[in-house]
Amino acid sequence: MHKFLVPLILALTCAPVFCSELGAAIEDDYANNLKALFEHFHRNPELSFREYETAKRLANELKSLGIEVTENIGGTGVVGILRNGDGPLVLIRADMDGLPVKERSGLSYASSAMQEDLDGRIVPVMHACGHDVHMTSLIGTARQLIIRKDQWQGTIMFIGQPAEERIGGAKAMLDDNLYERFGVPDYALAFHVAAGKPAGKINVPKGLAYSSSDSVDITVFGIGAHGASPHSGKDPILIASQLVVALQTIVSREISPLQPGVITVGSFHGGSKHNIIPDEVKLQLTVRSNDDSVRQGLLSAIERIARGVAVTAGLPEDLYPKVDLSVESTPPTFNNPELANRLESAIGKAMGDDILFASKQEGMGAEDFAYFVQTEHQVPGAYFAVGGSSSKDIEAAKKKGKKLPSHHSPFFRIEPEPAITSGTFAMTAAVLDLMKK
Repeated sequence: MHKFLVPLILALTCAPVFCSELGAAIEDDYANNLKALFEHFHRNPELSFREYETAKRLANELKSLGIEVTENIGGTGVVGILRNGDGPLVLIRADMDGLPVKERSGLSYASSAMQEDLDGRIVPVMHACGHDVHMTSLIGTARQLIIRKDQWQGTIMFIGQPAEERIGGAKAMLDDNLYERFGVPDYALAFHVAAGKPAGKINVPKGLAYSSSDSVDITVFGIGAHGASPHSGKDPILIASQLVVALQTIVSREISPLQPGVITVGSFHGGSKHNIIPDEVKLQLTVRSNDDSVRQGLLSAIERIARGVAVTAGLPEDLYPKVDLSVESTPPTFNNPELANRLESAIGKAMGDDILFASKQEGMGAEDFAYFVQTEHQVPGAYFAVGGSSSKDIEAAKKKGKKLPSHHSPFFRIEPEPAITSGTFAMTAAVLDLMKK
């Protein structure tokens, strides 16, 4: 084809976002390779720290591109190193794990997978948070950067991270000497597909990207007795119920009303029969904040109030509740403002400013990407969002006065083509800008 006809044909036939050689190449790769890869990942999800086949497939995809791959980092983690002369080291991360959710999306490639979890239970598994999109885009980005090695220089570290859903995989990889073995990045990048946001659109937060998250386990002890003789024991179900209510005063009365915070009791288990007062109850909490001082204040107050409720109930000191704060935790994820501005400019320039959308925080979701940047090295990091829902679905939901299925819902679904192609385009553009010759 005559070289002067290519721009004209692109202008007449391509969607605005992909009216460029890079965009057209990504769309072609999606049709011929990435679509099938995405559907494979979606059909075959695996649980946190159990991503054995997923990690193997991701590693093999990277190896097939000539990338140097090391497996089993921090458990099932994958690291791919692509060197191209002197220059910055850029980390690109994709998470790999699915969720213990039975899929009800109705998709032709829906998951029917079952797997044993870390507690020995056989549970259904689903990619209900878009990690299949992230992995597919990681491979798509690697392909485009290899094709364009004449446009950048330095080293790229491709990360397949386990156990984001248990907010433990990033820390596990770092504890396995990730940076000591492969180098400290000059920049760390990642994106998350966003259900409910326009498919293919990009948002780059300038500061806070995700809240902190702390999982807290509390064992409330009591003294067992017959249900007909409650005065003969100390009822831990009643004590735990009072604790659940008392915990709600922390956010409403102990932190500034201008500071967000969440304490949710998501699990309450105790007892075995109608007429038996048990000797313990187990609670599971999630605690969220956007500020480290608020975070520490919430956790400290939980311990204090747990003791106080036990004192009120007249329990001896050896039966005070056991509060375990070390289950799963991650600090807030903050984007480096200078880096975020630079990436937004690069993405807008490459894809058109209309690709960008503004978004405010609508919940207190958490992300362990924070561990990659909040090390002693203070790595500049940027975590952006890629819309995943079609405008048709968004409008239909609005007309019905409903919200689209959220992340972690059994009905979760996104439009894979615009999400994957836009995510790949944005990440490729970001890396080319950071590593340009």
